[in-house]
Amino acid sequence: MTQPLPQSGGVNRLRPRRSCLAVPGSNPRFLEKAQGLPADQVFLDLEDACAPLAKPEARHTIVKFLNEGDWTGKTRVVRVNDWTTEWTYRDVVTVVEGAGPNLDCIMLPKVQDAQQVVALDLLLTQIEKTMGFEVGRIGIEAQIENAKGLVNVDEIAAASSRIETIIFGPADFMASINMKSLVVGEQPPGYPADAYHYILMRILMAARTHDLQAIDGPYLQIKNVDGYREVAGRAAALGFDGKWVLHPGQVEAANEVFSPSQEDYDHAELILDAYEYYTSEAGGKKGSAMLGDEMIDEASRKMALVISGKGRAAGMRRTSKFEAPEA
Repeated sequence: MTQPLPQSGGVNRLRPRRSCLAVPGSNPRFLEKAQGLPADQVFLDLEDACAPLAKPEARHTIVKFLNEGDWTGKTRVVRVNDWTTEWTYRDVVTVVEGAGPNLDCIMLPKVQDAQQVVALDLLLTQIEKTMGFEVGRIGIEAQIENAKGLVNVDEIAAASSRIETIIFGPADFMASINMKSLVVGEQPPGYPADAYHYILMRILMAARTHDLQAIDGPYLQIKNVDGYREVAGRAAALGFDGKWVLHPGQVEAANEVFSPSQEDYDHAELILDAYEYYTSEAGGKKGSAMLGDEMIDEASRKMALVISGKGRAAGMRRTSKFEAPEA
């Protein structure tokens, strides 16, 4: 395997991705509307959302919208076709050469082994060098959609310093393992536990081992927002960073589910302030201390950093502040 490229110091690989909105690259009306939706990430799709005959023109449509659209505040991603098809290299070359400076990541679907990520990394590098773009700035999002990809997910996560996310693709995955269900993301009948727990945790462990984000895939019953919240809540509870949205009605639900509550965010910030104070000279240089009825220590600080980080990324503001005890 080739050595991964050094990560660019100016690239934020941990961007907010609570809501990842899928938009067909062949539909100008949807591409226009997506710019005004409050999704953290928008990915313009050349894969499943584009019919084979529409793909060549969709590449140029995507380039136009990336260059001319207003994507302020959003991570801009294009999902290309997977390496087993005849479209992948032309997808990448056309989109990156045409709109590289206005593109944040390429999403690679149906990743089965690390070499597929390495191949995309090398192609991106060739294009960046040829076009005079910053080498290594464009990230990669790797989508796990079958059993082989899940078995190899650790190697996939380590394949390139460009990788930013590992994504669960439930529909193709369910088909690949012969899961007895026709509703994407819902539990199969006859199994009393969570059929997705192992899959989600496997992806999450690989992602966190390599400081990547873990993203849950789509929920296809787009009018069932309560069902979406339930499925999204499962992934959020485990520690996932976000979930795909297929409809504007799911965006608000995703942003809410993958953000901490105001109470939890305030409490996390209080823990950080209190720990900083109590470990300081003024606070007595304590390794642990009491915050109300709760003992806090270094482990508490690490847990609070996670919640505060999610809250800050979501633009939340504190409603309380830490008051040092009087001497």
